[in-house]
Amino acid sequence: MFRTTLQSSSARLPDLAPVRTRHLPQRRVLSLAVASIVALACTQAAAQPDQPAAGTPAAEEAAPLADVVTVSATRRREPLRDVPLRVETLSVESLANAGASSLTDYVGSLPGVHVSSDGGPGRGQVNIRGVSVGSMSAPTVGIYVDEVAFGSSTAFVGEAVSALDMALLDLHHIELLRGPQGTLYGAGAMGGLLKYVTNQPDLEAFSGKVGLGVRGSRGGGVGHTENAVVNIPLSEGVAAMRVAVFNDHDGGYIKAVGPAGGKHANDGDTRGGRLSVLIDPNADLRIRMTATQQNIERNGTGIAQYDVATGQPLYGDLTHQIYTDEPYRIKSRLLSADLEYDFGWARLNVIGSAQRFDGNTSLDATEILGSPDFAFGELDNTISLHKQTQEVRLTSARGTVEWLVGVYHNEEKGDRFQHYWARLAGDGSDMTLVTSGQPSNFRENAVYGDLTYNPTAAWSITAGARVARNRQVYGTLTNGVPDFAALSKDDSRTYLATARYSIDKTSSVYVRAASGYRPGGPNPPAIDETGQVVPGAPASFGSDKLWSYELGYKADLLDKRLFVEAALFDIRWTDLQQPLAVGATTLTTNAGKAEVRGLELATRYRVDNHWSLDGSLAWTDAKLAEDAPALGMDGARLPNTARLSASVGARYNYALMGKPSYAGLNVRHVGQRNAGFDGEGTSVPNFSLPAYTIVDAQWGMEFGAWQLSAFIRNLTDKRALLGADTALTAFGGPLRATPAAPRTGGINLAVNF
Repeated sequence: MFRTTLQSSSARLPDLAPVRTRHLPQRRVLSLAVASIVALACTQAAAQPDQPAAGTPAAEEAAPLADVVTVSATRRREPLRDVPLRVETLSVESLANAGASSLTDYVGSLPGVHVSSDGGPGRGQVNIRGVSVGSMSAPTVGIYVDEVAFGSSTAFVGEAVSALDMALLDLHHIELLRGPQGTLYGAGAMGGLLKYVTNQPDLEAFSGKVGLGVRGSRGGGVGHTENAVVNIPLSEGVAAMRVAVFNDHDGGYIKAVGPAGGKHANDGDTRGGRLSVLIDPNADLRIRMTATQQNIERNGTGIAQYDVATGQPLYGDLTHQIYTDEPYRIKSRLLSADLEYDFGWARLNVIGSAQRFDGNTSLDATEILGSPDFAFGELDNTISLHKQTQEVRLTSARGTVEWLVGVYHNEEKGDRFQHYWARLAGDGSDMTLVTSGQPSNFRENAVYGDLTYNPTAAWSITAGARVARNRQVYGTLTNGVPDFAALSKDDSRTYLATARYSIDKTSSVYVRAASGYRPGGPNPPAIDETGQVVPGAPASFGSDKLWSYELGYKADLLDKRLFVEAALFDIRWTDLQQPLAVGATTLTTNAGKAEVRGLELATRYRVDNHWSLDGSLAWTDAKLAEDAPALGMDGARLPNTARLSASVGARYNYALMGKPSYAGLNVRHVGQRNAGFDGEGTSVPNFSLPAYTIVDAQWGMEFGAWQLSAFIRNLTDKRALLGADTALTAFGGPLRATPAAPRTGGINLAVNF
């Protein structure tokens, strides 16, 4: 457990304590009764959500839970226990000590959360609580860096809708919000929200940290990490600058066979840096400006081919057959500024950002050609996204009546260029088969707000809404010739209602109803195999929407040595966006309904000053509630969601040679998942992803300013499949699956100054 206060402002901001708190002994019996029932159901197999995910050690020696753990999930800074929804905070120090290096490691081990990896860092999407149809052109989970939305909101910029896979570059913590967040966070956050929270400059003292790490995977190459942070006060108590740099080399572990064969085919580097300046000239005004850049470069993907019928590797363990290399590069840049002014009766935030995403990927398309006249075929994708956002928000001070109101503007300019070419087997010359350009523009304006009424110390009731309007332009060019352009407009409304009741000062129950949506947009004309337009194809697709209903319980019990949390939810999803094959073209359409019902349990128990136990579990029943012709029939399971997933962990704190030390063991289990849907004509063919169990171990110690940690991930060297792309199986091609990394061990050393 980490005791650090997760905060992003000074103590002069409006009071973060509950409006009124007092000991309520008459409710103690009810609190303990509820806790006993939940604890019995959990059997101590769930984890405190504001702690590191199972599979990651806590950053500090065990201590009773603290009320100061603060998040900004509701756009207010408040104790996590008082937030009427499930929010998990992940300690970045703990993630680093445990060898986590990508989004799959950060949140992929959380029960009820799935990262659909497509072969490496930066090539995955996140789904929470089963809100996914498997093949998603537009995200269902919003991504934020501090107060700024990152990535595209549309379905037209390809890989730019992949979740931001940020290295652990001077981050403070990561917040994961479950359930729709459309009212406060807008389009695309219908399944939840992932927020990276960065460290702020320290106005008072010069300080820094340097870290080194080395790791290796069974049968793979050696990887290493170097990072450094320095904090420089520019004017003591008034202004400071913080600079962070990061380099990570992944040694790779995939073996490539075939004409482009080689060892460690998925090796590569991730590099980045962040510059942050904080100006705090007086008690009321605070300005923060940040610039972040990250480059992901891989020489190949972490893909291996599997036989769709038998589920066995086609070419050997962790082996990928390729006729041409499949490198990829992803470059992310973000500039942001946040001006905050405290009026006393309210806090004003003015937030602006400019961001750019550039991606280059190559896909071996030889098997699609199917002709001996070609040595290989290759599909190159070049993606670019320019995005600017502005937001103005006013948040009232604490009181019996609280309110929040904001306006938001988002403007995106995207482009996707595809080059499909082949090399002739005879003379070795190159031939362009087709090029395609897909320019797009997206503009959104929104107004949002909520109102909270605290009639007594025990009750808190909130209602909120967001009204948004977007305008989109999308077109295509084939071989450089414009052949299509269309305009679409869409209005959306999302709503939120919560009620929280404090049983006593350490436990509460809440109910929550919330909605979310994704924008619709235009479709290109459908073309058949002869190049002729297919009449009657859908010219556009609409937004899809969902409502979520949740009942939850949170409590710190037994003198804050036991944390218990439980949540029941029911999600109703309508007008599902899904791919539809028309002729030789894949369009997007709306059809069908889905329902997701689930239970999430979490506990953490501090046995004594040495031992602590934690764990979490999620039971998720996600299925179609109405026929969706491009997907499956009523009752079919939604892809990439295990019915049962769980994690448990144990940590032992002790002194080694008089120095604080720890050892931990964590086990996570993910049940069987479907990669698609059964049935003829589905646009997402099925493959059964087997259940798996992975064991991780960690050890660490501190000696003065130095910290030493060691880890082994996937201790039993399990061949778990994290995701599968079934697109080629409909044409008789192999399954492209992403296996978990083999057993990987490493050592990290860091020093503070």
